[in-house]
Amino acid sequence: MADAGKDPTLFTAHSLPSDRRLWASVTNAYLGTRVYHDTLHVSGIYNGALGDTHRAVLPSPLNIQLEAPAGTGEQLTTTFVLDTNTGSFLHTLEDSSFRASQRIYAHRTLPHVLACRVSVTRLAPGSQPITVPLQSAFSPESPDLALHLGPDFQGARYLYGHTLAPEQLGAPQQEVHMLWTPAPPALTLAEGQQHRTWEFLAVVGGSQAEAQACLTEALQLQASSALYAVHAQAWARLWEGCGLDVVGPLALRQALRGALYYLLSALPEPGAPGHVCHGLSPGGLSNGSREECYWGHVFWDQDLWMFPNVLMFQPEAARALLQYRIQTLGGALDNARNLGYQGAKFAWESAGSGREVCPEDIYGTQEVHINGAVALAFQLYQHSTQDLQLFQEAGGWGVVRAVAEFWCSRVEWSPTEEKYHLKGVMPPDEYHAGVTNSVYTNVLAQNSLRFAAALAQDLGQPVPSRWLEVADKIKVPFDPARNFHPEFDGYELGEEVKQADVVLLGYPVPFPLSPQVRRNNLEVYEAVTSPRGPAMTWSMFAVGWMELKEPRRAWNLLQRSFANITEPFKVWTENADGSGAVNFLTGMGGFLQAALFGFTGFRGLRRACLRHLLPGEQARLLLLRGLGDGRGHKVSFPCSAGRIQRSVV
Repeated sequence: MADAGKDPTLFTAHSLPSDRRLWASVTNAYLGTRVYHDTLHVSGIYNGALGDTHRAVLPSPLNIQLEAPAGTGEQLTTTFVLDTNTGSFLHTLEDSSFRASQRIYAHRTLPHVLACRVSVTRLAPGSQPITVPLQSAFSPESPDLALHLGPDFQGARYLYGHTLAPEQLGAPQQEVHMLWTPAPPALTLAEGQQHRTWEFLAVVGGSQAEAQACLTEALQLQASSALYAVHAQAWARLWEGCGLDVVGPLALRQALRGALYYLLSALPEPGAPGHVCHGLSPGGLSNGSREECYWGHVFWDQDLWMFPNVLMFQPEAARALLQYRIQTLGGALDNARNLGYQGAKFAWESAGSGREVCPEDIYGTQEVHINGAVALAFQLYQHSTQDLQLFQEAGGWGVVRAVAEFWCSRVEWSPTEEKYHLKGVMPPDEYHAGVTNSVYTNVLAQNSLRFAAALAQDLGQPVPSRWLEVADKIKVPFDPARNFHPEFDGYELGEEVKQADVVLLGYPVPFPLSPQVRRNNLEVYEAVTSPRGPAMTWSMFAVGWMELKEPRRAWNLLQRSFANITEPFKVWTENADGSGAVNFLTGMGGFLQAALFGFTGFRGLRRACLRHLLPGEQARLLLLRGLGDGRGHKVSFPCSAGRIQRSVV
């Protein structure tokens, strides 16, 4: 289907996949859609109560497709390109007499704006009009919003309304206001004209005034023919300061580029004023309608799988992700109280309030390891940036303290073992529920408590003695005879596990392991990890084998991730058979971590050691550009087979 050539930044095809879920997405931090899709999603706009809450469907007026002009024959060439350089999707129709191009993009610096730009160019002598039909089916209706047409504004149509049901009883219904410039049935390059461009906009805001202000700003840029140029320049600046590439197989280069592109698309423009983060969901902002891609909820995926990459490249955006957890702390406190515990229990599935919105109670009740992932994200941020203001004044300390209080109330003392136990939990391996002493969960609890104690000292806060007591005495299952970590008390060798679990100890979870124990953990669980599990799993095995300086084993496992990358637009699926969430940012996050932290041995700016990247000459150079040290500097790591060089600018 696709012939991407040698450029890893352009994903090209001459036809679209038969599965529409795999069509390219265009998103920014506020708006998201798939190309040629009738739905827009707005960050933070959910409809439905509690376990029924999901991203609200806003009808898209820019579901516009070019059609071939009358009279064009078999010589017509159709091309579709996802251009990661400019954050846009390009559809081109061309024969010997004309070229019609359509570019769709979510504006990088005007996040409330989605744009469709159509150009028609005459290629052959002649002056006859060229008419390009447009296929568009827009209906101002939504299953999630009560919508009404209002008065036009500056030539744009106006649609406004509110969600049908708030997430929490008694909460206000969320407002949505959209202005758009409607597309005609066809566009005509008039007689004698050589070239013409049309632009159609959709602008969304939380109020009429906001939507009008954003449209006015977009129209001002449009009047000076700068709307697209400003967007493209912003992407150019982003890539100039942020890059990841290898000299190696094209498929690997494209996979890295695509994963980084989709992740960066979800983040705000650096320095964007007034941005309020509503979290990152596994399927991104282009997905998440009811019964789709986990309904747009926020999981541990954000904190464990996506956050480390964001922190390395965009510390400001990483801080915004932490602020999402801060602003939903009230809901997390309610979750813990409803379960009978102190402190905060962050929702396994979170939306606007932070209250648990998982449709199935067992996950929300038992997957308490989410708390450890949240605390670890705060720990990584503090370690990397030394930004105490987040903790002293912006609410970060409240999160870290509340997580510690939850662990201390959730553990039970075992007089027989003289250890604290965590009972009735579900580890990341969701094939096992109600277990006692998940080693991953317990180590995360231990790590959270020790971080809370250390941070308290830095902030001049009292350190409750119970925090370190529980940290020191919580059970960490270990089998001395076999020299490995059982997944939980009673785990039998050979039991199938769903996904990366114990192998997360050492990286990304800081935990000291001897090389032999690390090896044994990898070998035991590699043999029993389900091939039907989610995409991020094999990346973590690859990191482990890179730590042990076995690049061939690492590469063999990392290659399994390619089964989740679909052609031609490098859209990831959650599972290798194509099922589950699509545009699966979680899998992309794991893959990027394998490059950022596995290939290099990088563990933050205080320590970096070069690993062999891949066996033989498959990849001999890794370029990491724009890694932030959290102090306003950017760091580059050109890596080659024998050395690693750091430069700070």
